[in-house]
Amino acid sequence: MKKEVAKIVHVKENNMCAEYDFTGGVRGKHYRAMQDGYAIIIHKENGTTVTKDVMPKENVVVIEPDIRAYFPDSESVNRALRCLIPLLLKKA
Repeated sequence: MKKEVAKIVHVKENNMCAEYDFTGGVRGKHYRAMQDGYAIIIHKENGTTVTKDVMPKENVVVIEPDIRAYFPDSESVNRALRCLIPLLLKKA
């Protein structure tokens, strides 16, 4: 008797599998904690573990998701900030 192969049905709009259920999910739940740094624990086959501490790189600027929609890349952010610099200099 042949084994029946399970077929994955994709939702056409976004290629998300139909069996995924994100009800009750919270967008950005771990965002703030990740900014403070986090640890990765690697479990090796021989039973040992390695812990790696990960910190955000220095001088990294994080753009909030609602702003990211208007600034899709570094070039657009830099262009907008260069326009603001003369306004800041006039106040000083």
